[in-house]
Amino acid sequence: MNLQSFLCLAGCLQFVLAAVVLANFVYRTAADDARYEACEPRNCGYGPDISYPFWISGEQESYCGYPNFKITCAEKYPVLNFSDGEFVIKDIFYANHSILLVNAFEYLDSCGAPPRNISLERTPFDLCSGNTDFFFYYNCTLQPTGFTYPVYCASNSTHHSFAFFPGEALKESANYSAVSSCNPPVSVPVNVDADIFSLVDMNYSEVVKMGFLLSWTAMNCSDCEGSEGRCGFENNKFLCFCRDGPHSQTCKDGNKKIALKVGIAFAGVAGGIAVMMIVYFYKSHQRKKSEQSFFVSRSMSSVDSSRTDFEKGSVYYGIPVFDYEELRKATNDFDPAAELGDGGFGTVFKGKLRDGRVVAVKRLYESNYKRVEQFMNEIKILTHLRHPNLVSLYGCTSRQSQRLLLVYEYVPNGTVADHIHGELAKPGLPPWSTRLNIAMETANALVYLHASVVIHRDVKTNNILLDENFSVKVADFGLSRLFPLNVTHVSTAPQGTPGYVDPEYHQCYQLTEKSDVYSFGVVLMELISSLPAVDITRHRHEINLSALAMDKIRSHALHELVDRNLGFDTDYRTRKMITAVAELGFQCLQEDHDMRPSMVEVWETLKDIQNRGHDMEKSDETDNPAEDAVLLKNNPLTLSPDSVTVKWVSTDDTPHASS
Repeated sequence: MNLQSFLCLAGCLQFVLAAVVLANFVYRTAADDARYEACEPRNCGYGPDISYPFWISGEQESYCGYPNFKITCAEKYPVLNFSDGEFVIKDIFYANHSILLVNAFEYLDSCGAPPRNISLERTPFDLCSGNTDFFFYYNCTLQPTGFTYPVYCASNSTHHSFAFFPGEALKESANYSAVSSCNPPVSVPVNVDADIFSLVDMNYSEVVKMGFLLSWTAMNCSDCEGSEGRCGFENNKFLCFCRDGPHSQTCKDGNKKIALKVGIAFAGVAGGIAVMMIVYFYKSHQRKKSEQSFFVSRSMSSVDSSRTDFEKGSVYYGIPVFDYEELRKATNDFDPAAELGDGGFGTVFKGKLRDGRVVAVKRLYESNYKRVEQFMNEIKILTHLRHPNLVSLYGCTSRQSQRLLLVYEYVPNGTVADHIHGELAKPGLPPWSTRLNIAMETANALVYLHASVVIHRDVKTNNILLDENFSVKVADFGLSRLFPLNVTHVSTAPQGTPGYVDPEYHQCYQLTEKSDVYSFGVVLMELISSLPAVDITRHRHEINLSALAMDKIRSHALHELVDRNLGFDTDYRTRKMITAVAELGFQCLQEDHDMRPSMVEVWETLKDIQNRGHDMEKSDETDNPAEDAVLLKNNPLTLSPDSVTVKWVSTDDTPHASS
């Protein structure tokens, strides 16, 4: 290298160094907001990280959370202070606004229960319905029969103290006598996250240390956090604290300002760098440049060929691994015109492989850790499932690929949502017989999933695909969860689609197979009404179709819910079947999951409804056709059959609409 070239390179390095220093200065200048730094999540030493709407007194400023969500640190434990005492925070589930607490009285190994029942009257929290009352009885002169949890530290030779879960234990008259000989009981809520055999092996202290769940209401922080901001509450309003200062909702505008400043800094220097580089390369030796280019070209070609051959010949969890480039070409570079749908985790495109197969290619939004986890989850689940009403997975890209892609069979006729209240919807179509068959095939797929210990977690009409014959293909397993054997539920952050999420799951973190049953109940109501699950243009108490449907059924106004184009007013057989499906949907939508049927019971009921419809159709062929009109006249349409409101009694005794 000659002196001129050396000087040129030295000048380039100086420009690069100046650009880095200037950009760093601009970034730091924009990132000096004190409130952003003050609201960084912290912990007390043990337990979860504390962030909005909570804040740690002495560690964080009060504007980092709501005023009455203050937390103190006691012996490295995070503690909430209520008027009734102190409560140690075991965990905080920010996704579903719930918190797991243990009374500090119990957590510090004191004897028995707190001196009085817990009151939440002057707190911003509510008890979740998933908690179970655990009763303590002291100074009893009689001992109960059956299984109890002795409190030996508060007992002596003449007076006994014990605890137990109510219900079966109080059915024996001897137990009534025992508890009547005690002091008034103290009740402790417990989130029982264990099977019965585990509870039997515990002592009373271990039971109460399982803690109890409370829920809260606060402004959602996900949009702010998603833009790398930190939520806060100042001057009685929500704020998103960002590096460049506070914003009303997200940091996107602030990030643009930072990017603009950094871009200007680089642009000012880039021109000089470009000129210097042009001079340098122009004066470089042409032969050496050509040889280097040739060498790099051969090397890159070899690497690409090796990677492609590896991916083509490999499998992942038993399915083929596709080359990213092949899928890019198959979708015409992910042409927006080939887009089939857009979901919570990715966009689906129609494509055609080299072997002629037409496929659906799902491209996940980002390749971060969470997306990779969902990507692997869907592959692991689908590779072990084979059912005619479940969409088939053909393959995927490598985890090291440029983008995470899943390749499915192409289902050509859109979704159920498209046909009943979407772009493909037409009055009276699909007809009731087809809708009932869609419900049956969807239920059959869910029965198979539950038998395979899989919970779908996102059952909705947008995830029920239809082929040319309107046969069902249930899709989108990104949220599905393998359900452990021998447990009644699992605790997991609620996920799913608004309008379909089991309220008990959303409020109290309890996921069961019955969560899918609730979502399927919403699907049944969509098939009956042709209305979407959520519609913000409806009355605020009827935005969720589940609430609207329950209100109409309770108030004997099923006819106001049903799509009149389906023949509910004119065909007696159709009316009877729709009413029976409404009964089933009513039971599926019970808030208490124990009141809901299993998917097997749902499928069997639908099958029975369809069979009875076929029998009525055969009898209609021999009877007088005018009988339908007579039957309809004798059964006023202003009332729903009593069985809808009597046979399936709602657990919610307070109607949402006056009758």
